[in-house]
Amino acid sequence: MTGRGKLIAVMGDEDMVTGFLLGGIGELNKNCHPNFLVMQKDTTIHEIEDTFRQFLNRDDIGIILINQYIAEMVRQALDAHQHSIPTVLEIPSKKHPYDATKDSILRRARGTFTAEDLR
Repeated sequence: MTGRGKLIAVMGDEDMVTGFLLGGIGELNKNCHPNFLVMQKDTTIHEIEDTFRQFLNRDDIGIILINQYIAEMVRQALDAHQHSIPTVLEIPSKKHPYDATKDSILRRARGTFTAEDLR
């Protein structure tokens, strides 16, 4: 991907994804795969994990935003991702508040820094 920046991918409930799409993040890659997944009642964990892995392997995606309650469903796949790009950010949803103790990036950061480093 030359001459362009990286995309933001979104995985979440309908309200969150719709908001980001209205903000202009929706894109299709050269294979006509979208950079978003709307979680429906019938969306399987396999579909979520498969989409997440596809986003990780796309060279045009730099950030993956995922509702934290969806991230919990595929926590093993998120924790296995150790690269800085694409960055995976867990965000709250309207019905599920954010819990910092579950966020894999914050848990990793806590292991990297000491209290003295943050002063």
